[in-house]
Amino acid sequence: MTENTRFKALTFDVFGTVVDWRTSIAREAEALLGDAKGLSRDWPAFADRWRERYQPAMSKVRDGELPWTRLDDLHRMNLDELLVEFDINGLTEAETDNLNRAWHRLDPWPDAVAGLTRLKTGYIIATLSNGNVALMVNLAKRGGLPWDAILGAEVVRHYKPQPEAYLLTADYLGLKPEQCLMVAAHNDDLIAAAGCGFGTAFVARPTERGPNQTIDLEPTRDFDFVARDFVDLAAQLGT
Repeated sequence: MTENTRFKALTFDVFGTVVDWRTSIAREAEALLGDAKGLSRDWPAFADRWRERYQPAMSKVRDGELPWTRLDDLHRMNLDELLVEFDINGLTEAETDNLNRAWHRLDPWPDAVAGLTRLKTGYIIATLSNGNVALMVNLAKRGGLPWDAILGAEVVRHYKPQPEAYLLTADYLGLKPEQCLMVAAHNDDLIAAAGCGFGTAFVARPTERGPNQTIDLEPTRDFDFVARDFVDLAAQLGT
């Protein structure tokens, strides 16, 4: 196999592409609120509703309604609303903070570590996530994700899909955008990256949003690569 010589670095969306947020958040919520507190709720729905607040919260930063705010703090703002919605009361500050940090304890998809390890032999591999640095570092340590660099929103102070998120990440790597391949399970992320000159690789995660997922099941554009998983992508890229 021969490495692709156009690309020097692979930059990765993380939530949903590298790690399984829905299953992990539902598990954490059930353990911390169900098992420990005796509460009975629809925990996958709890995870879904938390995630649904993700883009609207970042939009407040993108639109200037909020100053720059790291994702951990946006998650906490969203969690405070979510606990009211699900009628969950009486948590201590430490318990609420621990639940908020469930986003630091997400499990990688089964192919993620093996695929990233292969890809790392031929390319720089870096995060290009909306997650803040501490969150990304903790996910990497917990899950064995072998990143060369932790980059993305907090480093450049812009949330995807703002162009600066992509362009400044390439600049931090000392590369031109066209030397970077964006890897994601989300069509909108890849479309935004392509608009900035990045190459694109779509890796489907058909259960990211649960068994009834209806979006991002297939690529909606003619991306540079379409792969079943990271191991398949590594094979296509010659590593």
